[in-house]
Amino acid sequence: MTVHHLNELLLICSLVLLVAVAAVRVSSRSGLPSLLIYLGIGVAIGQDGIGISFNDVGLTQVIGYAALVVILAEGGLGTKWQEIKPALPAAAVLSTFGVAVSVGVTAAAAHYLAGIDWRQALIIGAVVSSTDAAAVFSVLRNVPLPGRLTGVLEAESGFNDAPVVILVVAFSAAGPVDHWYVLLGRIALELAIGAAVGLAIGTLGAYGLRHVALPASGLYPIAVMAIAVTAYAGGALAHGSGFLAVYLAALILGNARLPHWPATRGFAEGLGWIAQIGMFVLLGLLVTPHELFDDIIPALMVGLVLTMVARPVSVFLSTAPFRTPWQEKVLLSWAGLRGAVPIVLATIPMVAGVQDSRRIFNIVFVLVIVYTLVQGPTLPWLASRLRLGDNEAEDLGIESAPLERLRGHLLSVAIPEGSKMHGVEVSELRLPPGAAVTLVVRDDASFVPGPTTVLRKGDELMVVATDPVRDATERRLRAVGEGGKLAGWLGAGNVVGDAVAKPKAKWGLVKRKSVK
Repeated sequence: MTVHHLNELLLICSLVLLVAVAAVRVSSRSGLPSLLIYLGIGVAIGQDGIGISFNDVGLTQVIGYAALVVILAEGGLGTKWQEIKPALPAAAVLSTFGVAVSVGVTAAAAHYLAGIDWRQALIIGAVVSSTDAAAVFSVLRNVPLPGRLTGVLEAESGFNDAPVVILVVAFSAAGPVDHWYVLLGRIALELAIGAAVGLAIGTLGAYGLRHVALPASGLYPIAVMAIAVTAYAGGALAHGSGFLAVYLAALILGNARLPHWPATRGFAEGLGWIAQIGMFVLLGLLVTPHELFDDIIPALMVGLVLTMVARPVSVFLSTAPFRTPWQEKVLLSWAGLRGAVPIVLATIPMVAGVQDSRRIFNIVFVLVIVYTLVQGPTLPWLASRLRLGDNEAEDLGIESAPLERLRGHLLSVAIPEGSKMHGVEVSELRLPPGAAVTLVVRDDASFVPGPTTVLRKGDELMVVATDPVRDATERRLRAVGEGGKLAGWLGAGNVVGDAVAKPKAKWGLVKRKSVK
């Protein structure tokens, strides 16, 4: 590749990214998952559009897998343990037993209604039985559902990729398909290995990041994503489920209260968007639209059975032991969104050389597009009709309270020459909850600081702290003044203890004003 070709490629990629970013606004207003717009971009610049020819199925599969790892990591980092914990049993059953039911019903429909051979029908049933994490997370951002439903949908989309991948690979392999009990044993073993690897790496990674002080805050997001990718690679190399490993590792990291978490969360979200855009555009490039017409009717029939029969049956049977209200079962049935995951999985039989694999890919592509167009925008309406909106989110308001009504203290902190608080960002003070830097006075002017505001010598800080955390706040400020932003991580515990006995330590003078 010459420099000129590289420049052209960079121009195309940058323009695609800009269009994709602008398309997010359209997606958020219409309720459509952004994946449809990204797929449309890929189709538009492909062979039947601008004319870019792309047929490398192997490369698409590799990039698709890498993108899924990033998307699952981002989803796990953003999932709250409090919401997902009560949903774990139902999500686990949906991701295993529910997948088996969906595969059987959908494969039967593909065989008897569309006339597809049993092996290809089983592949289609397995491919489309996985809900897509990117589609689910994208839609749930705009649909205020109760925490228990959000937890089930997020956990299911994170868990069910693992058994589905195992089934698709097994059905696509040359020779006869293994007996059902062999497949069941293989799935159980790979899930167990993946879960063990993910939990172990996530726990060790969280412990390390909490106890090892990195020299720059920008290294923490990189370390978190590296740990998540390590979990995937470790799980896969151990012949387990790498997808389950990365999701569980990211789930642990996301709930571990790591340093510089807002920056880490934003970094992961940005990578997730890039992964979605790149994967969907590439999948759109792989499609040849004029070849889809012969497969539209079979795709619609299979998708109708999947949406109206297979998914509801799997949901109702899987949630039967949990006394789930029928309204929630209906919503879970309709919220089984497909997306890039089925399309990526449809490349597995193509790489394996399965007969009619191109037709399988086309059927899956049409099915995903049509039924995502139907399900995504109607999900908020259905949630409203079933009265399953999150009332707490709707009633959320912002209230202000006079300072004199708070039982707290106003600390005035002066930063003198030589203090190690010089150069520290406000967020790096790591004040306890209930305390905040509300004002900075600098050069006879005052301003409200942000998390990234850098403190300087000569500054005077106004820190508000409630009664329960007043002493802890003062100890923390003294520790940072003595040991810098890494205080508490490099043996600064003694510094805190010493600082309590020295009210006029060299870092600055604390003046307390009680506020009644």
